Amino acid sequence: MREESIHGTDAGGGTPERRKAISPLWDHRQSTFLVLGMGSILTVGIGLRIFAVVGMGSAPIWFFWSLAGSAAFAAIVWRLRAATPAAAILGGSISLSLLTRQQFEFSWLKTALPELALLFVLTFAATRFGRRHKESLGLADRRERRGRQASQVLANLGLAGYYAPNHTIAIFTAALAVLAEATADTVSSELGQVFGGRTILITTGKAVPPGTDGAISLVGTACGLLSAGLIAALAASLGAISPRLALVVFVSGSAGLLFDSLLGATLERRGWLGNDLVNFASTCFAYLMAFALARIVQPPLAFW
Repeated sequence: MREESIHGTDAGGGTPERRKAISPLWDHRQSTFLVLGMGSILTVGIGLRIFAVVGMGSAPIWFFWSLAGSAAFAAIVWRLRAATPAAAILGGSISLSLLTRQQFEFSWLKTALPELALLFVLTFAATRFGRRHKESLGLADRRERRGRQASQVLANLGLAGYYAPNHTIAIFTAALAVLAEATADTVSSELGQVFGGRTILITTGKAVPPGTDGAISLVGTACGLLSAGLIAALAASLGAISPRLALVVFVSGSAGLLFDSLLGATLERRGWLGNDLVNFASTCFAYLMAFALARIVQPPLAFW
């Protein structure tokens, strides 16, 4: 869930330094590929949905307040330094994409926007909580002082931004599972490092230092599962999905969390994958699992 932490001293002296297993150049190339690939797909998808709503005529009233609300969300994210300007704009675009589900006569409460807002609150609080303690241990990513990067936003939210506006219940449920996994991953990593406790490698059960790729702890995992449950519970309470599908969201999001750790303990520790691609692969896993389970729990009227 986190890059490996190598305890030493940085150029400033005294503060432990974190070092990734993957080379900086290969990590950067992977993130760039993700931004170009997923970013292009998401941009085209959002553009087509906006055209479907606006068309050649006048836009409905809900589109204007959705546009204003998405812009406000981006501004808040940027002002709180939760994301870089580019990432904040991307987050606002994703929120607008989610709201275009209203074209199918759904209330905005039955889009994935409330779940996105909850994801932001939980991950923002978890990231800020105990920051000094994490920095003293060399576990905090210094880039996050400037906010999340565009590649991080796409890795965690790209699939949800593309699929959540769909009217098909299986696809919508799978997109919610993506949000549940992304929330669980961040919360478990951040709070697990703060509260400490015994940390083990998921593949071997061997005790390892906190912050090691693929490491899990009881407290961190529990916090992650709780946050995934909150995303699922919110969707069910608003009537966006049924309680049975909320269970699918929770199970798939939780499975994605564990899959993230498995990739961290294997491919990321070997330097083959960077953190962005690990996160993206984990959201893909959660999406596919939830989509398959949702089709079993509630057979769809239309395929894909």
